[in-house]
Amino acid sequence: MAAGLVRMVCGSFGPGPGPRGVALSSSTAAVAKAVSLSGLKPLPEKVKIVEVGPRDGLQNEKTIVPADVKIRLIDMLSEAGLPVIEATSFVSPKWVPQMADQEEVMRGIHRKPGVSYPVLTPNLKGYRAAVKAGAMEVAIFGAASELFSKRNINCSVEESLQRFEEVMSAAREEKVPVRGYVSCVLGCPYEGSVSPSRVAEVAQRLYSMGCYEVSLGDTVGMGTPGGMAAMLEAVMREVPVHALAVHCHDTYGQALANILVALQNGVSVVDASVAGLGGCPYAQGASGNVATEDVVYMLHGLSIHTGVDLPKLMDAGSYICRSLNRRTSSKVAQASCKL
Repeated sequence: MAAGLVRMVCGSFGPGPGPRGVALSSSTAAVAKAVSLSGLKPLPEKVKIVEVGPRDGLQNEKTIVPADVKIRLIDMLSEAGLPVIEATSFVSPKWVPQMADQEEVMRGIHRKPGVSYPVLTPNLKGYRAAVKAGAMEVAIFGAASELFSKRNINCSVEESLQRFEEVMSAAREEKVPVRGYVSCVLGCPYEGSVSPSRVAEVAQRLYSMGCYEVSLGDTVGMGTPGGMAAMLEAVMREVPVHALAVHCHDTYGQALANILVALQNGVSVVDASVAGLGGCPYAQGASGNVATEDVVYMLHGLSIHTGVDLPKLMDAGSYICRSLNRRTSSKVAQASCKL
């Protein structure tokens, strides 16, 4: 299996020499078939990548990035073919100073036709500000862990869901699509293990109140493929798989394996962060979000269509890493000597 997946990173995704390297194998269709022989659902032919680097990634970086750099990053990601790019969040600058320039960023980006630029909105006030700034899609975020909810957004899980009802009501009236996030689906930094049934309950609440898609987040990155399979089994009894996404952190090096399990269970939407932006705040020195480059490389190696131009994506990763004066967390970029 591994041999079939190996390709030179910067090459074209077919046999023969590419613009920056050489593709070593054209047997990816056979690899995809082999991976699917587990008795699970066939791998999806197409996967939608939701790029979260400009928001979830940068807000967890220590360095505050100027608005013009964020705008340039988002524009580069648009040109790379990402269909969804989470642009910013409309939260209080007091709590998240990295996102204080949200209005300037929304005004400055060049919106490419067919690309969505959702923003995070924790409450009705944030939603109103986001729509006023030109947001055409928003996201709300809850948690499957009581302690995480109280420490992250200063309210219980139930209280957070009640707050979201206000946002959902306004969004329905104005026909603004809403995406939902569930944090700590495979473990909590305060509570430890989290019951799959609890994750399913929160995911179902978000879906039933009108979220068109629910992203299941392994916030600490401590999940394993076995845990992912068990959690998805519980959630899919309550929410149709076409409305599910996975948001994996790579703190323990399990993100790609967990994503593969999700694909085998029918999930076809994956969140990722260019260059692996955003460290894990609960494990010092550990990586956080899975790198978009690594996800795209794996998906292309399985003959799964993403619409993403990997060399252009790596250029965007190089750009933001230079701006942050940090090394990329993408293994694919590291292997190709991109910063």
